[in-house]
Amino acid sequence: MAKVVKTAGKPGSKKFDFVMDGKRIEAVEDRTIPKPRLYDFYLNNVVPELKKKFDYTNAMEVPKIEKISLNMGMGEAVSDPKVLQNAINEIELITGQRPVVRKAKNSISNFKLREGMPIGVSVTLRRTIMYEFLDRFINIASPRIRDFRGFSDKSFDGRGNYSIGIKEQIIFPEIDVDKVGRISGFDLTFVTTAKTDEEALALLKEFGFPFIKRDN
Repeated sequence: MAKVVKTAGKPGSKKFDFVMDGKRIEAVEDRTIPKPRLYDFYLNNVVPELKKKFDYTNAMEVPKIEKISLNMGMGEAVSDPKVLQNAINEIELITGQRPVVRKAKNSISNFKLREGMPIGVSVTLRRTIMYEFLDRFINIASPRIRDFRGFSDKSFDGRGNYSIGIKEQIIFPEIDVDKVGRISGFDLTFVTTAKTDEEALALLKEFGFPFIKRDN
């Protein structure tokens, strides 16, 4: 019978030393999670290109995407709770992460809205799940937008963050069109560490973000 006598190894893996029939046997169980494709692309392609373009002295100065926020307003949820539940399910399918329900902070009698009522959902993506969503959004979902010619490069906020509105959730292949009760839109915000809009624009372009092509 084998007996474990030592456990060691690099982060994300376990190295076991077994003793079997008087002989020491080494085995490694690797639990390292594969890096997203766009993360490797960022390190190997985006960082060198931006260092060259903006004369950064080291890789730590190169801007990166910090997080992606998705927000969907659901005014109809005040009168129909099913609308909210459907939105939660769809956003979870699209992003792979359970969204947070947003509630009204104030009461508005004209809209029959009371404080604490659910009025929307939101989700913030970071790290691995963020890169996977970005990859699908750029290469799969965006080309499915009706009459799509690219996103405007004028929607930066002056601090390196970029926001766009998506009119239909059905551009994502995870959504089964036959099961959609209503067409819903949402807002996407790409938060970067860039200090200027110019740097943020260059960052997103290097990822292949589909901006409108303009004649110089």
